[in-house]
Amino acid sequence: MTRILVSGGGTGGHVYPILAVVKALAAKAPPATPAIAADAPHIKYAGTINGIEAHLAAAAGLAFVPIHAGPMRIRNPFKLLRNGLFLLRGAYESRRLMQHWQPHVLFVTGGYVCAPVVWAAHRYDIPILIYLPDILPGLAVQRLARYATQVAVSFPEVAAHFPGKAVVTGYPVRPELLQPTPKPDAARQHFDLQPHRPTIVVFGGSRGARSINMATAAMLPALLQHAQIIHITGTFDWPRAKRRAADLPFQLRPYYRAFPYLHDDLHIAFKAADLAIARAGAATLGELPAVGLPAILVPLPISGGHQIPNARYLADRGAAVIVADADMPEQLLPTVLDLLEDSPRLRAMRQASKALARPQAATTLANTLLTLATASHGPATT
Repeated sequence: MTRILVSGGGTGGHVYPILAVVKALAAKAPPATPAIAADAPHIKYAGTINGIEAHLAAAAGLAFVPIHAGPMRIRNPFKLLRNGLFLLRGAYESRRLMQHWQPHVLFVTGGYVCAPVVWAAHRYDIPILIYLPDILPGLAVQRLARYATQVAVSFPEVAAHFPGKAVVTGYPVRPELLQPTPKPDAARQHFDLQPHRPTIVVFGGSRGARSINMATAAMLPALLQHAQIIHITGTFDWPRAKRRAADLPFQLRPYYRAFPYLHDDLHIAFKAADLAIARAGAATLGELPAVGLPAILVPLPISGGHQIPNARYLADRGAAVIVADADMPEQLLPTVLDLLEDSPRLRAMRQASKALARPQAATTLANTLLTLATASHGPATT
């Protein structure tokens, strides 16, 4: 049996690629009959117990191994000391995991939990595949890449950062995003919206985006005169959005749907939309092109600075326009209305976005993992 350890966390952009690759691995496995079930890969997920990865791994039916870790690029000396101790504990937990489970290959996508796991895997000569979802490699990925057997990247332009190790795979997206159904009118009806009214999906990632939520609230009465909105607020701003929906004028309420988050129905929201308003996290590079969704991107000005290159990559190729976070109060509404009134431009943006999609990315990564695992221990055996 091939044993594959996966690790990544902190944001959905680090977790969802793992889940997409896990599904691709499952699709490649033979039917689970008693005679050959042992040939299917055995997968464990190493992550932080309080991160989004714990919930998503459990929902996907993956065995989860908690590893302590914490960010080290912080100024608070007490939190820095605490996280340093977490990191030491995580290194011990990771070494024990390698000793007792002996994975044949490690697949990591980023997040501070990956550091102790990568260190331990390198110590035990386990092949390591790092996947970089962003355009610009962060400091952690740059440092961990020295231990990697290969580094997978989404686009050819990124490969130069990892000479001799890079493999261009594309961004692995959930298979639901690649399906031709539901059609836009059916997707809108799923949210009890009008099937032919222009539709906008607003989201800021799994944690939400406060400034985008505030800008959306400010323009809501004016925008709902022209379009309908699926608003994914994140858990922190959900109570405000719920009250805001109840306070809307009666005639506008049918055009606004707010949710704290959409795990299972996010792909339906994307397919319902004519336009997205979003941050520029790693997932935007894969998920928006997968459905050919034009976007207004508002990159987070911090977050290691990686969101600005992500946004520029899509904008430079005609798939998105950029509005700076500080400029949203003045620019967001007119930018949205201009795009909604320019159907040829929206169609061109949709085509440009779709051209960036790499629908075989998850399968390519799954094949790469199996090749590395086979090289480390030979063909899978029972």
